[in-house]
Amino acid sequence: MPRGSPSYGGIFDYEGRREKLEELDAQTADPEFWSDNDYAQKVLREQATLKKIVDDLERAGRTLDDSGELYELAREEGDDDSVHEVWESLGRLDQLLGKMEFRRMLSGEYDASNALLSINAGAGGVDSQDWAEMLLRMYQRWGERQGFDVSVLDIQEAEQAGIRGATLAIAGEYAYGYLRSEIGVHRLIRISPFDAQARRQTSFASVMALPDLGDDQIDIEINPADLRVDKFRASGAGGQHVNKTESAVRLTHNPTGVVVACQMERSQHKNMATAMRMLKARLWDLERRKREQERQDLEGEKKSIEWGSQIRSYFIHPYQMVNDHRTELKLSAVHDVLDGDLDGLMEAFLLKEGGDSGSADAS
Repeated sequence: MPRGSPSYGGIFDYEGRREKLEELDAQTADPEFWSDNDYAQKVLREQATLKKIVDDLERAGRTLDDSGELYELAREEGDDDSVHEVWESLGRLDQLLGKMEFRRMLSGEYDASNALLSINAGAGGVDSQDWAEMLLRMYQRWGERQGFDVSVLDIQEAEQAGIRGATLAIAGEYAYGYLRSEIGVHRLIRISPFDAQARRQTSFASVMALPDLGDDQIDIEINPADLRVDKFRASGAGGQHVNKTESAVRLTHNPTGVVVACQMERSQHKNMATAMRMLKARLWDLERRKREQERQDLEGEKKSIEWGSQIRSYFIHPYQMVNDHRTELKLSAVHDVLDGDLDGLMEAFLLKEGGDSGSADAS
């Protein structure tokens, strides 16, 4: 490790992570490693995550050392351009370490996973359906800004405007960790473009985020007898090319009433596989919520799990503001937010959550 590392080695536990990475490297080199494929996949994911952290720490240490040496030379020779270069390099280093420090908040078991994001229009009629479509675009733009792979798995177009609902697959590092900050009801206040009298309208839409878990990550068994399978023609944006065949798939899990659909692919087989993945994620979430409720009941907690609680309001009229009710963060650049600039809102929530968890642990 470069000599600059002690200043942050304790924070990120560089030595411990490097030792663990070496252990995992040794495991993957064992000829018997692939005898248990599920375990092997779990180890490879942990190995990849640790390698990125260790590589980032080593890069930070090298940058710090190189900057120190360049600064000493520049100061001796009175080279102002090189001094300026050092400060720019240290600025980039500060950004890298800040990003790594923040990612320490994303320590949940599935935070590093890809995500399945569902948006559904709520109360408010056609305005809420239009609002749901605005949110769909917002999250698509957010994913693009992050360099993530964003796919529309299912979309239900509304009759007059907007959508009744949609499901996105967002693939990228810590996609679920970030997007779980969006779970809840989102409210829009604006002058309705669908009201001839130009009255103010309040619209609601709900957002759900789930980790997109592979078969090796999730232990959910589904009895085929419990499933109703409907096949239909895809429709709406992205579905025109398959309208002539029944390639879209809808699955209904009869014991729970959970319904999922996928119409992204031309192939019915691929849509079926994706729909099963979506269904397993939904059933995993139901089981997780059930265990959480049981834990709260045993501990005698009074608060309930409010999955439908309003988390954020977006005002376009009579003034422009986004207000996150959980963190009290208020932003005036509402149109930037609607164009996918969500990082500030997400980070404020996750930092508050991390702070609350720390307080709870301390108590």
